[in-house]
Amino acid sequence: MSEDTEQEIPRGSVAAGHRARLPAGAQPPFVVYVNGVVQKEGADYEVRAGEIVFTRQILKEDKVGLGRWLAMYMGIFGTYRKNETVDIEFRRDGKAELASDVAIHD
Repeated sequence: MSEDTEQEIPRGSVAAGHRARLPAGAQPPFVVYVNGVVQKEGADYEVRAGEIVFTRQILKEDKVGLGRWLAMYMGIFGTYRKNETVDIEFRRDGKAELASDVAIHD
């Protein structure tokens, strides 16, 4: 996972981690999405010990400070920071299920 040293983290975002826990009872096949884009097993992630392990950091928006929050509330400007969401499609008890915006950790 040497890509970490090359991955640029945009201002206002933080590297949340590489891993997402699979929901209890989740069974393959798994379809993993980052911001709605299908990821490829082997190239973008691996399944290990009940987790999806990404080959790069997943980026989340850093906390919004009071000044920025107030400006957004007043409609002066918005925030356009990198905030990746991870969704995992899986099977449980023979039914297809989707876990949306799963927690990311390292």
